[in-house]
Amino acid sequence: MSEAQNDIAKPPRARVSDAVDEAPRETFERKRDYLEGFLKQQPQAVPPGEPGGALYEAVVDALKDIYDPEIPVNIYDLGLIYGVETTEDGDVMVIMTLSTPHCPVAESMPGEVEMRVGSVPGVRHAEVNLVWDPPWGPDKMTDEARLELGML
Repeated sequence: MSEAQNDIAKPPRARVSDAVDEAPRETFERKRDYLEGFLKQQPQAVPPGEPGGALYEAVVDALKDIYDPEIPVNIYDLGLIYGVETTEDGDVMVIMTLSTPHCPVAESMPGEVEMRVGSVPGVRHAEVNLVWDPPWGPDKMTDEARLELGML
């Protein structure tokens, strides 16, 4: 090396402390003030007949107690229930299908669904609307039903 190269001062090394104005503890500490309002917020009241409401959830629970006689899965998780509509007066309409029009329980299943839903406290009148369109398919099943049937 030449003497000229030795006389040149090396630039100072970069240090993290030079770039940070605050101590790392202050910047990385979890700040709770933005969560405070969110955590104190109470759930909004859901009407009883809406999803999440007491009546709606009670009807869904009743539907989950009805099992397909050929498949060890309840009709709700099997995807046979297309919809549950409720009114403020406690009238419930269940829109459902069956796995096939030639299902052995095609005549008795809608009656059983109507009877079970009608027995839910708070239900004044229950009605079942059996539809064939759209047709039922395995894609309508929940993941729990697929797992139970070994399809996952």
